[in-house]
Amino acid sequence: MRGDRGQTLPIYIWLTGILLFAAFAFFAFAQAASARNGAQSAADAAALAAARDSRDELMTGLAGAVGTNDRWLDWLKGNLFKGNGAEAAAGRLAAENNSTLHGFGPTAVNGFPGYRVDIETRYTVGKSIIPGTEDKHATAHATAVIQPRCHFDPAADPKKPVELNCDGQIVNIDPGKFDPVDLPDPSVLFSVHLAE
Repeated sequence: MRGDRGQTLPIYIWLTGILLFAAFAFFAFAQAASARNGAQSAADAAALAAARDSRDELMTGLAGAVGTNDRWLDWLKGNLFKGNGAEAAAGRLAAENNSTLHGFGPTAVNGFPGYRVDIETRYTVGKSIIPGTEDKHATAHATAVIQPRCHFDPAADPKKPVELNCDGQIVNIDPGKFDPVDLPDPSVLFSVHLAE
């Protein structure tokens, strides 16, 4: 009997060591996953901020063109922005999420204009049983696009009232009686969303 007890003690110690190692390894992977999720959230927010900034530019351009420019309907295609403030907007959102913008550029997805951003977290994965992780920063990328939501009769006269069908919501714009405050919320005319 005593011999059996003496043989099981090393097994218990061995199993306890394995369980402790597994717990530490799980914690290390959880740390890495948490850092990766934080990085992806920062990248998503930065890409959306860039696209929203350009959507705001589209709305400003549309408001200035209606009633003064016979090609104002072209603004509804969603590609007449210059995007001058987009990178700064992306950088601000990355910074608010404790990350740094490491790559930024315009792109197109399925014909819709947008932006791709690459970020790196300012924080590291942290100390763990996996050597070398304490200095590792998480990285991620995201792409956001601006998608026009409104359709209208291609033969519409831009000098006369035009009816827009914006994904089922009807918007009427009369260039002769136009006031910029009559424009609906930007989200009615243009959708901003992540592409991947």
